Amino acid sequence: MEFKWTTWKVAGAALALTGSVAAIAAAAHAAAGDDAATIKAALVKRLPKTEITTIDCEKIEGVCEVQARQNLFYIDRSARYLIIGRVYDMETKQDLTAARLLEMNPDMLVGAGVAGEQEDAAEPTPARQSGAGAAEPLPRIDPAALAALPSSGSVVMGKGGRTLTVFSDFRCGYCKRLHETLATLDVKVVERPISVLGTRPISEAVICASDKRRAVNEAYDGAAITSGRRCDTSGLDANEAFARQHGFTGTPVIVRDDGAVLHGFRPREFLETWLKEKVS
Repeated sequence: MEFKWTTWKVAGAALALTGSVAAIAAAAHAAAGDDAATIKAALVKRLPKTEITTIDCEKIEGVCEVQARQNLFYIDRSARYLIIGRVYDMETKQDLTAARLLEMNPDMLVGAGVAGEQEDAAEPTPARQSGAGAAEPLPRIDPAALAALPSSGSVVMGKGGRTLTVFSDFRCGYCKRLHETLATLDVKVVERPISVLGTRPISEAVICASDKRRAVNEAYDGAAITSGRRCDTSGLDANEAFARQHGFTGTPVIVRDDGAVLHGFRPREFLETWLKEKVS
């Protein structure tokens, strides 16, 4: 009888503990909801022209993610400090902001932090997605510096009198569209993958593939790339260092052989005209 009584006491304690954990979880969830409501009320006062879509205070410890239509920014729980930029997880080596932007709209390019006009001079522009033709042109770069990048980080496709170097990400929808568009033009394309969306393993598989051109097409189609071998992928490190140095925070970035730079997708007609411009 004593054994049964003890068993019932243990079971009762476990049930009470389970109930306590559930209560704590429910309280935490309610608190998160209260935080979001408080933050939204504060943002309505401080950023009156910004239409707040959602607020999530549970994804990233210490900050709340705020979505305002196609824009994304962060704020502390006191709703005092506005954080504009990208959140990067150093353990998983993933750009959380880029992944979230892609999740919001998979067909859109994940671009740089400042794109488009501000609605209110007192309200800063958060990270947002750039559509076709919406990104700002980047300064001209030194063609010699571009040419100095190692061939181990590139895949060369096509033929033509002009050369375009494209910094791309294999999960970027506009990169795929650009890849398909450039294949119809009389131009040599040097594709240099960079990992904006956590795609470094895909890039390495493409670089190490025996048929790199085929691997590029398969990567953009979402197919599994199995190179079956290891190779020198240090060229990918050089690509990403070059991209950081020149402010390439989104993809695609198109660099003409004279160093002229375009950030974002451009349609065929635009590219045809741009390619005919005289190299300065």
